[in-house]
Amino acid sequence: MRVIRSALAPHLDSLVGFRRDIHAHPELSFQEFRTTDRIVAALTAAGLRPRRLEGSGVVCEVGSGPLALALRADIDALPLDDLTGTDFVSTVPGVAHACGHDIHLSALVGAGIVLADMHRSRPGGLGGTVRLIFQPAEEVTPGGALTVIQQGALADVPQVFAIHCDPNVDVGHVGSRIGAITAAGDTVIVRLRGHGGHTSRPHLTEDLVYALGKVATDLPATLHRLIDPRHAISLVWGAIEAGHAANVVPNEGSIMGTLRCLDVDGWNQVAEVLPGLVDRITGPFGVEVELTHRRGVPPVVNTEPEVALIEAAVKEELGEDSVQLTPQSMGGEDFAWYLTHCPGALVRLGTRTPGGVTYDIHQGDFLVDEGALEMGVRVFASTALKALGLR
Repeated sequence: MRVIRSALAPHLDSLVGFRRDIHAHPELSFQEFRTTDRIVAALTAAGLRPRRLEGSGVVCEVGSGPLALALRADIDALPLDDLTGTDFVSTVPGVAHACGHDIHLSALVGAGIVLADMHRSRPGGLGGTVRLIFQPAEEVTPGGALTVIQQGALADVPQVFAIHCDPNVDVGHVGSRIGAITAAGDTVIVRLRGHGGHTSRPHLTEDLVYALGKVATDLPATLHRLIDPRHAISLVWGAIEAGHAANVVPNEGSIMGTLRCLDVDGWNQVAEVLPGLVDRITGPFGVEVELTHRRGVPPVVNTEPEVALIEAAVKEELGEDSVQLTPQSMGGEDFAWYLTHCPGALVRLGTRTPGGVTYDIHQGDFLVDEGALEMGVRVFASTALKALGLR
């Protein structure tokens, strides 16, 4: 019985307008002040008592009695231009909701409104409490999740759930999997310094460019030999800089990239072996080495009981064929920090118009089928009802 759809119907038009307003006024990480104001206003109008977090972000509880679960949405935008060409295109130059966070947060607002209505109308209310977490700064590492957790948003939470837009999945469908669904994501920077000179006399220099080349090729290859391949280690370089002239060996240079891993144990093992590997690779060249290994987020590892719960809730609300197996992503997601405190699951919310264009997230032209907003509300609210024992 698809109860959320009928409960949402009176609010859907205003919720679409709310989402369009959020999309038109995106804000970067830890600067989501207007967004926070809009969330607070919408929840207050629904008769709820939202609590502002320090800086930006919101926590709000619906219902009464034992805390059954938390639902989390991220609220920040990305530093790029909005190229969608919609009537509600971003009004902020160089800032856009190109990852679907406007859908996430609007869906959670909608779920809060629907659950609040149900709590008032049902004899005995919801029979428990649902915590809504509107989190700032997912798009920066190590992520705003840590600041939210530090402010007590996960206190006494037995399980936590989240959605993430997926333009590879059709609207009306959800992608799910048990275990790692995203990867750990770190930044690795190696800076080398040495005595430069003329390229006609490399033996009188510390040949820094050659040493950088060895780091570029040997470090990923050696990691793959030292770390169990089942951990799926990926070290990919994104930038290398050294020198300005063809006949000059430079004094300094750097290489930087991202390190990703689908397993927490592998992620921790890399952190232990990386410094020694860099020293061994660069040692023969006599260069001065500075390694920066900036830890990002661990993998999101969905726990089996929580996956079973959210999949059952989705099937009851959207239909038996609405859940599909989603591949693991090498992207990072700071929802992982919540799962170091309690079990939970993140699922992929389909945003593609069936038969339509497949867009990509983190691109200025990322366009969402607005039917995904209704589906997001129904996924969130149905999951809450399932956890409360009302489905």
